[in-house]
Amino acid sequence: MSGSKIDPIDHKILAELQGDGRMTNVELSRRVGISAPPCLRRVRSLEDAGYIEGYHAKVNARALGFEVKVFAMVSLKSQAGEDLAAFESRVREWPLVRECFMLNGEIDFLLKCVAPNLATFQTFLTDDLTAAPNVASVKTSLVIRSSKDEPGVPFESGEPALGQTA
Repeated sequence: MSGSKIDPIDHKILAELQGDGRMTNVELSRRVGISAPPCLRRVRSLEDAGYIEGYHAKVNARALGFEVKVFAMVSLKSQAGEDLAAFESRVREWPLVRECFMLNGEIDFLLKCVAPNLATFQTFLTDDLTAAPNVASVKTSLVIRSSKDEPGVPFESGEPALGQTA
């Protein structure tokens, strides 16, 4: 990201687009209180600066047949830079892994996985994840229920990005 700063109008644009990325530029400009041409320029600038990383539909995993969500906590035998990079590269190849976080502490990586059923996840777990080079151990937790699922950042909690450089 560039060293650009965002102002209160940019902040409003980001908050509105996070809530509804499909709105038209005319609607967005109305909501943030500026005319459409400068609004579009600001959106393009926010995209170019890396504040907006993309636009995505939030799909219903269960409606699409993905009934199982599992968090896998992975410990590696070695945490050398090349070993960490090799594991991350392998993770990017596994479609069932939807998110991957490197952690500090006892666990090296937390993986969020989705699968159509438990048997599919179990096959992935035994054939791919635990069999991967450098994996020392894997602990899994099956999600029973999700109480909150809000992507993005909490714009309503304040404006830490104002005046900050990207």
